[in-house]
Amino acid sequence: MIDLYSFPTPNGRKISIALEEMGLPYTFHPIDIRKGEQFGAEFLKIAPNNRIPAIVDRETGATLMESGAILIYLAEKSGKLLSTEHECRMRTIEWLMWQVGGLGPMLGQVHHFVHYSPDASDYARERYLSEAKRLYGVLDRRLEDRDFIADDYSIADIAAWPWISRFDWQGIDLNEFPNVRRWYVSLADRPAVQRGYDVPVWINDIPRP
Repeated sequence: MIDLYSFPTPNGRKISIALEEMGLPYTFHPIDIRKGEQFGAEFLKIAPNNRIPAIVDRETGATLMESGAILIYLAEKSGKLLSTEHECRMRTIEWLMWQVGGLGPMLGQVHHFVHYSPDASDYARERYLSEAKRLYGVLDRRLEDRDFIADDYSIADIAAWPWISRFDWQGIDLNEFPNVRRWYVSLADRPAVQRGYDVPVWINDIPRP
């Protein structure tokens, strides 16, 4: 049994979607970041960086923070969504790192400067909107001749998809990125993705382009 400490954000949804896809039993423990619960002393013991998501594996006693590390851990535990073949495995990890180091942080800045910071400068908005479009372009080119980011469906797809699901907030027209659009819709149609998206409760329907 996995204890998942999270909240329905793009980073949080990565893990609930992965758990659903892998078929691992888990219990959800909400950490309401709107109320600052991520700074509580008990959560700090699990996640020293005070960020969701985090997990506790009751079987091993392991605790883990950082969504990318959690995805690798769960993939290795379940034997799913991370190939054991060297080239495919490294390609999956490569694109997972691209997401956690680039796509997620940059799209997060778009959310902040476009939606949460009314006093943000035009420079800040333009900087991050331009970078968002560049990253969508990177992903679109990657998906030009393949169904999934790392050939087989993997944790690289699961890491990126929840951030792309905020395309409307990011001011992105998915029709400008047809390969991303096709990939995004194909994942949105997966029952496990739909279940993981709605953890812990339904908030809104998965956005559709």
